[in-house]
Amino acid sequence: MNSIETTGRTVEEAVEKALSVLGVRENNAVIEVISEPAQGLFSFISSRVARVKVKPRFEPAEYLENFLRNIIERIGLKTEISVEEDDDKLYASIRGEKVGVLIGRRGKTLNDLQYLANTIMRRQFSQFRKMIIIDVENYRSRRERTLTQLAKSIARKVDADGREQILEPMTPQERRVIHLALQDYAGVVTYSKGEEPHRKVVIAPR
Repeated sequence: MNSIETTGRTVEEAVEKALSVLGVRENNAVIEVISEPAQGLFSFISSRVARVKVKPRFEPAEYLENFLRNIIERIGLKTEISVEEDDDKLYASIRGEKVGVLIGRRGKTLNDLQYLANTIMRRQFSQFRKMIIIDVENYRSRRERTLTQLAKSIARKVDADGREQILEPMTPQERRVIHLALQDYAGVVTYSKGEEPHRKVVIAPR
């Protein structure tokens, strides 16, 4: 995001315009006041308005890295964090010692952290639409293999006894793994139900 210049009747109004255009909050902005509106006795004959120059303090990838680093340092862990960006997502990879605490049972802590990061990023960057994916020591790929095996095992059961099965709440990425694993399975269909972050996959007889 580049810096922009805006004007207003007051400095506050000019800043608010700039923040709205940039889609960032004031605590993530560098603000330079170029000129203030005319004041005092001769303001009625002056056309001078407030002019400001505003730019984001951090781009989304930088903001995400700093957000994660601050949380992890408060826990007292030493980690390496790398953030990669493509057209659809920001992917943050965390590595280090004793990082299992960031994963939690069945990835619950990691999923909660990822959900929080997605929420914070959309508050800080109103125009930001990419998905935030956070991984710790390649847990996501291991989890994907486990979910694929689970999906196929449950599908066989559903196909055999004709009764649908509702899985535990999962993230959008985990639900996608289930859907993809069973998209060509002739005996069952899958769909999701519920509201985030408690949305679940249903595996039902076809």
